[in-house]
Amino acid sequence: MARKPIIIGVAGGSGSGKTTVAKEIYRQFSDQSILIIEQDSYYKDQSEKTMEERLKTNYDHPLAFDNDLLIEQINRLLEYKTIEKPVYDYTVHTRSDKIIPVEPKDVIILEGILILEDERLRNLMDIKVFVDTDADVRIIRRMVRDIRDRGRTLESVIDQYISVVRPMHNQFIEPTKRYADIIIPEGGQNRVAIDLMVTKIRTILEEKAILGKMR
Repeated sequence: MARKPIIIGVAGGSGSGKTTVAKEIYRQFSDQSILIIEQDSYYKDQSEKTMEERLKTNYDHPLAFDNDLLIEQINRLLEYKTIEKPVYDYTVHTRSDKIIPVEPKDVIILEGILILEDERLRNLMDIKVFVDTDADVRIIRRMVRDIRDRGRTLESVIDQYISVVRPMHNQFIEPTKRYADIIIPEGGQNRVAIDLMVTKIRTILEEKAILGKMR
């Protein structure tokens, strides 16, 4: 059996700390062959739509993502083939003309709010993680991020959270927690859980290396 990369899925609601967890795992293995794939890169191309139609897109709904392309590219990485990762341009609410070449690695961290929602994606993962953080903490983090980094007003962040983010979280994101192998409360602040994750990944890598030598 040929050597195959391991895939770690890191899911959780907006502002849960999943990106922090993914980056911390990446940092711990920075001397290894590792990469992060963000589900946010795979929002569907909306170039056929008018700007008015694009502004109505619900980015917290499973149908906002081009999972077919994501799965196709993950499968290419599993075969140790280079992919051309899409770039999403939030200023015009559609996919950019740019692409990012991504070389295959031995460890792939797949991070995003809804990566555990699609059974096809779950079936590709060796470890499934859900970062579980209280709603009040998530909304505060989202406010800080959107006001500081995305030029949003406090009122617009609150309106979007109440009308879209919260109901979509309850309907689509929270239920995927049941698919997780590991649930990490409070995200990047949970050093014990992250250390356990890192230990488990090291064990899997060592086992794969040993098995690879035996074949």
